Amino acid sequence: MNHSAPTQNGLQSCIEACSHCHQVCLQTAMNHCLEAGGKHVEAEHFRLMMNCAEICQTSANFQLSNSKFHQRVCEVCAEICEACAANCEKIGGMDECVKACRACAESCRQMASMKS
Repeated sequence: MNHSAPTQNGLQSCIEACSHCHQVCLQTAMNHCLEAGGKHVEAEHFRLMMNCAEICQTSANFQLSNSKFHQRVCEVCAEICEACAANCEKIGGMDECVKACRACAESCRQMASMKS
């Protein structure tokens, strides 16, 4: 793993992964989950979906603003994305969300591990 300062390409791809995950989680929660009902709207799952969407948007914003805290936010974002992916996979029928969350988690983990 490269422990150098984040490259512009790495930063841009992480911002894109976070933005995509934000969009997919929000759309899935507000459309698929609300319409499917049952386990899809239970508090723990729905809250996790909304938390994931929010932290992904926040992570992208911190990176876009070149915040000195962006790596710490990325670390938390990766953790929440992994939890969301696992929960969506367990409930089922949300493959696109699982994929977006895992991609974002991986990108954020890489960003969090880089030295500034």
